[in-house]
Amino acid sequence: MIDLYSWPAPNGHKVQILVEELGIPYRLIPIDITQGAQREAGYRAINPNARIPAIVDQAPVDGGAPVTVFESGAVMLYLAEKEKRFIPADPRQRIEVLQWLFWQVGGLGPMMGQAQHFFRYAPQPLPYAIERYQHETRRLLKVLDQRLAGRDYIGGDYSIADMACFPWVRIHKLTGVALDDFAKVQAWYGRVRSRPAVGRGVDLLRERWVDVATSAAAKQNLFKVE
Repeated sequence: MIDLYSWPAPNGHKVQILVEELGIPYRLIPIDITQGAQREAGYRAINPNARIPAIVDQAPVDGGAPVTVFESGAVMLYLAEKEKRFIPADPRQRIEVLQWLFWQVGGLGPMMGQAQHFFRYAPQPLPYAIERYQHETRRLLKVLDQRLAGRDYIGGDYSIADMACFPWVRIHKLTGVALDDFAKVQAWYGRVRSRPAVGRGVDLLRERWVDVATSAAAKQNLFKVE
């Protein structure tokens, strides 16, 4: 059994999609980041970085004590390796998937997250910041578009790289960046979105979603300096 601590946001959706694709037993535990639950001591003991998602594997492969994993990319890699699915065994194919997983974690996610923040959540418009992060978002989408030339999926076969990138591309409108110039990304997005497990993963906790742009309390809990 996997205890999955999550919330309806792109990084949470990444792992929610994966557990649905794997079809493994899991217990979903909401961490309401709009109410500050990520900073509570009980959750910090699981994720000292006070972000979502995180997991506790109650039945690790070595039969020992439960394994705790935080950081979405690490969680995805852990689960894919444990189940031996959605990550290639061949070393050359494996590194193809891993480099795009890390590209998402280190590039696409952070840049789109900042673009969304300054486009929708900043207390006053900051044209330089908006332009900076929207420009970087477009650059990264162009990189992804070029990667998808002649491919249905990022790593060739459907993998954790696709599951990691999809939730961030999904929020492109919230960054103010359209997909009009990225035809191959649009086609890939449609292929991924059509998978039943992806729909189920995205729908988890949908009823708990809060539009942060309209909630002063949510902004305070998400963006306050600790």
